[in-house]
Amino acid sequence: MVIDLNADLGEGFGIWRLGDDLALLDIVTSANVACGFHAGDPVTIRRTCAAAVDRGVSIGAQVSYRDLAHFGRREMDVEPEELCAEVLYQLAAVDGIARAMGGRVSYVKPHGALYNRVCRDKEQATALIDAVADYDPALPVLTLPVSAVHEVAAAAGVPTVSEAFADRAYTAAGALVPRREAGAVIHDVAAVTARARGMALEGSVTAVDGSRVSVSARSLCVHGDTPDAVGLARAVRNDLLAAGVVLQAFA
Repeated sequence: MVIDLNADLGEGFGIWRLGDDLALLDIVTSANVACGFHAGDPVTIRRTCAAAVDRGVSIGAQVSYRDLAHFGRREMDVEPEELCAEVLYQLAAVDGIARAMGGRVSYVKPHGALYNRVCRDKEQATALIDAVADYDPALPVLTLPVSAVHEVAAAAGVPTVSEAFADRAYTAAGALVPRREAGAVIHDVAAVTARARGMALEGSVTAVDGSRVSVSARSLCVHGDTPDAVGLARAVRNDLLAAGVVLQAFA
């Protein structure tokens, strides 16, 4: 079994620091780099991309709604043309910096509210995919297995990659439990590592109602902004390796 381990990085802004990017880059195989709309600034993006290149970690553009105040976790109604342009803007900016550091953006992952919205909203999913197709239709887009993005992307000739979240709770329908609900984010190390192992080896996870949900995925996400994110990510990595899983970026 080969699996990618990704985390959200570069989410500091100005004097504010969030997470330990350098430590996480020693653990993950793919880095979802904030593009400045929900977090991140030019210096942070540059440093994160440079560190990822130094470690051979795949760089992804983590595009978002323009929502610094709420960290991109506030759902917004954005006109398709505007959303497409804003995604294109973010992707081009991070890829330009990544290339200057000797790397490049290898995939695209929506962040927060945009991630959840495009999973169920075909119009916004189309705006996202149109931006990727305009920039580089060979770039894969990370999304949930049940996401509407798969169908839209297939029609546009853009590849998709399914991912699962080791530290998030799932509904019976295979969607993520909204963060505003209790228990949406799982912090217990033993629980997270067990879930990651089940996702990687069995392609399933226990939903909040006790049912088993299929989450067959090529990539697993561990969040970089949770308490002791580094320790949690390291525990997941070590447990997967002990179970015989090969950790390798998908892009």
